[in-house]
Amino acid sequence: MNIFVYSDESGVFDKAHNDYFVFGGIICLDKNEKEELSRKYAHVEKEIRSSLGSEKSDELKACRLSNKHKNSIYRSLNSYYKFGGVVIQKNVLSRIFKSKKDKQRYLDYVYKLSIKNAFEYMIEKEIIAPNDVENIYFFVDEHTTATNGRYELREALEQEFKFGTYNYNYQIYFPPIFPNIKRVELEFCNSAEKKLIRAADIVANHFYYIAVSEKCNYTQEIEQRKTFIKMFP
Repeated sequence: MNIFVYSDESGVFDKAHNDYFVFGGIICLDKNEKEELSRKYAHVEKEIRSSLGSEKSDELKACRLSNKHKNSIYRSLNSYYKFGGVVIQKNVLSRIFKSKKDKQRYLDYVYKLSIKNAFEYMIEKEIIAPNDVENIYFFVDEHTTATNGRYELREALEQEFKFGTYNYNYQIYFPPIFPNIKRVELEFCNSAEKKLIRAADIVANHFYYIAVSEKCNYTQEIEQRKTFIKMFP
């Protein structure tokens, strides 16, 4: 089995001015599902562009769309697995915000555990057979991540899912949840060129809205099948 993960983020990681920071994305469990979703998403975008009178080259990012259109796009993703990680920034240690490297390492940790949380739930519910997973392909919106930051995230994902992790304080080894995995690959993408990165943008924005909205709560969202959200810290 090959797993394809598309993800984006919403919010600003700055506890002085922001309450939440969110990762969100979509998990496809084989190439056929990925291609099916890509076709469906292209169709939804085409309909929205038509209604807006937009050009084909116009990128439909969540920040540029009305709530009506964002909700329409999100509903089109109902039959696909979605994951998220929500950082409650007031609870994050202030020292983490003092350097770019510490901030990036913390966000890599959040991203890694958000997707792991979804995988573990899917294994528990027998959606994924862990011994059957051979390759995981991660596609992340490139944003402004520095080159060394990209390398560190790739290394962290490979360590978690291919080699396993080691807690030096307690001398405990945690084996990878997919024992037969061969490759863990990461690609940073331009959302203008990757439809499913734009889909992940809609998912992240939706989770962010739930976090800040007084009308919604994560208990309702988590109870929905095919949606897995982890809170930090």
